Amino acid sequence: MTGRLWGVGLGPGDPELMTVKAARLIGEADVIAFHSARHGRSIARSVAAPYLRDGQVEEHLVYPLTTETTDHPGGYQGAMDDFYAECAVRLAAHLDAGHDVVVLAEGDPLFYGSYMHMHKRLADRYECEVVPGVTSVSAAAAVLGRPLCERDEVLTVLPGTLPPDVLAERLRTTDAAAVMKLGRTFAGVREAFELAGRLDEAWYVERATTADQRTAPLADVDPDSVPYFSLALLPSPINNFVPATEAPRIDGEGSVTVVGLGPAGPQWMTPEVRSAIAAADDLIGYGPYVDRLPDRARQRKHGSDNQVESERAAFALDLARKGSRVVVVSSGDPGVFAMASAVAEVAAEPEYADVVLNVLPGMTAAQAVASRVGAPLGHDYCVLSLSDRLKPWEVIAARLTAAATADLAIAIYNPASKSRTWQVGATKDLLLQHRTPSTPIVIGRNVGGTGEAVTVTTLGELDPDQVDMRCLLLIGSSQTQTVQRPSGPLVFTPRRYPDGQSAG
Repeated sequence: MTGRLWGVGLGPGDPELMTVKAARLIGEADVIAFHSARHGRSIARSVAAPYLRDGQVEEHLVYPLTTETTDHPGGYQGAMDDFYAECAVRLAAHLDAGHDVVVLAEGDPLFYGSYMHMHKRLADRYECEVVPGVTSVSAAAAVLGRPLCERDEVLTVLPGTLPPDVLAERLRTTDAAAVMKLGRTFAGVREAFELAGRLDEAWYVERATTADQRTAPLADVDPDSVPYFSLALLPSPINNFVPATEAPRIDGEGSVTVVGLGPAGPQWMTPEVRSAIAAADDLIGYGPYVDRLPDRARQRKHGSDNQVESERAAFALDLARKGSRVVVVSSGDPGVFAMASAVAEVAAEPEYADVVLNVLPGMTAAQAVASRVGAPLGHDYCVLSLSDRLKPWEVIAARLTAAATADLAIAIYNPASKSRTWQVGATKDLLLQHRTPSTPIVIGRNVGGTGEAVTVTTLGELDPDQVDMRCLLLIGSSQTQTVQRPSGPLVFTPRRYPDGQSAG
């Protein structure tokens, strides 16, 4: 009769979190096997120590290397394959002698555990059973007191050894996540969370449930202090998000939150907006903006044309009255030529008086374009739209004249479209009545997105044909300066006028 092989999960570190079955098997086993690095200290053995008994044979399986280099002809993987093969031979000798062997495994034996390498080499020859254990992911959520996932949310478990750009893409498209195997990978993992725009949502947990346990926001952790036995956790977004103006939702109570996505990709989105989107039941907005958001099985997306703002607002409010948590998305900031005004206008009607309405700000296109060249909006400025779809050109012209006369820098939205091609030329002519031809002009096209282009020119040299519907114009004041530098032109408006009066 041969012995039986047991893969026994020890849980995350607290001996009291071991299962009753695991504790019993450890005490009954003839042979106890455990791994360690070459320093000889085995975390697995230390966790199991209260349940060991005198007279047991201990097989100490020492890794030949961890992060070191090796001259093995098969490289790191070859050296590890030979090590696991040798360990299997050692354990097989005990099993052939009729002795039961327990292989200790931190967490769960088949969850990023070393036991699985013994299982693959021995399970086809010997009777074998795996005893599951509490994983470090579950332990991390428990010590943080933050739910992992809820309802139809997706939890993704990722190794920190992935390249930062690959890891970032996975983090962008999941609801919740746990990133294992930190230690030397921590800098890359932190970079990935930052690239995904989710660093402010993430938590760090080290040696969960042990006396050396440590937790902190991931952004606050010193990379040099991170051991291998730690992980990064992105908890359930539903449970992470409570709007500042709204108490936690009671089942059946809906709400509408109007958010700004920023001018382009997820890196421009605020953590508050991202959390609100993740917690939504329904996402509503102009089709291309809604398409920028990841698909989630539990969410419904409602994209529409950009000329049905009132209808879109009413639809959102009607869904909220039925109990849905609705997010209406806008590009840039929702209060700047976007959906916040349209939703507020409809929400002001008596029939929607009981619907909770929140507005979360976003980075504006004007701020994004200005940032690319310096600080052209560093002093007083105004924001105007050249679109005459909702107001007549005479009003636009009067406001342009007033802004130019007041010597304000001007951010111009919606300067042109396929059907509006003459307004930029008319604006140039009007401004030249009040500004010199040398006035700095910045043309920003699709800033933050694919094909971004930023051009610095002057009012006199402005070519209206360069401006299309994807552009935003910044018009300098009389004090705005352009300085040529090796890295490109620097455009800024000083905060002081020549007479020494401060703008602040």
